[in-house]
Amino acid sequence: MSEITRVLKTFIGYLKRPDLYPELGRKIIKNTVNRGNAFKGKEKTNSWAAGKAISQEEAVLKLFGLEISAFRSDYAEILKTAEQREKECPVKMGGPGALELIYYACEFANAKHVVETGVAYGWSSLASLLSLAKRNGTLYSSDMPYLAQDGDQYVGYVVPQNLKNSWKLFRFADKESLPKIFAENSVFDVLHYDSDKSYNGRMWAYDELYKHLKKGGVFISDDIGDNSAYQDFCEKNNIETTVVEYEGKYIGVFVK
Repeated sequence: MSEITRVLKTFIGYLKRPDLYPELGRKIIKNTVNRGNAFKGKEKTNSWAAGKAISQEEAVLKLFGLEISAFRSDYAEILKTAEQREKECPVKMGGPGALELIYYACEFANAKHVVETGVAYGWSSLASLLSLAKRNGTLYSSDMPYLAQDGDQYVGYVVPQNLKNSWKLFRFADKESLPKIFAENSVFDVLHYDSDKSYNGRMWAYDELYKHLKKGGVFISDDIGDNSAYQDFCEKNNIETTVVEYEGKYIGVFVK
């Protein structure tokens, strides 16, 4: 699909969904007036993150006092099936991230309520749900429709059917999804951010999510090297964060 075709298809997709008009307006502003904000402070934050970064294994041990080695063996069959599902999926989305970090964050927090932004195939959702299932917990997810790809039916494609009863998926932009989620549940044990990558989008969401994270809960943000939003947020709130380097990207994580 050419870039022009993709943009046109996305725009038509928005026009068909009046409930997404607010996000369409924000997208237009983000890609015109605020275009420079996407990478604001990127160089500064990458230098900062590189100086702090440790491995996923080290982070889980340091923050949660847990070893990560059992995850791949305990859930070998589920993960193998999920990998096969991804390969079969006709729509290409983001691959698995630091699954152990998410799973053991839920274990450490004895999580019953988790919120995530960004779903795609559902790898991070799967990691959370495997832990939540032990406590009859619930995962609340915010994910924008895939307007250009006709990919809505494949969101969460790797999540097994038996875990979906514990999952509530909100198909809007974060600014519409998160208020709906907080109306259903106000305090969360773990949050995982992996949606709007812009500086302004992150700063708004980080503030909102942080308010609803319990003391002792775990905050995780993917791709913090895109701009300085995560670093600035942590400095503004006097948060001492851990930085994880995973497959060449940086993840921020801390216990509130």
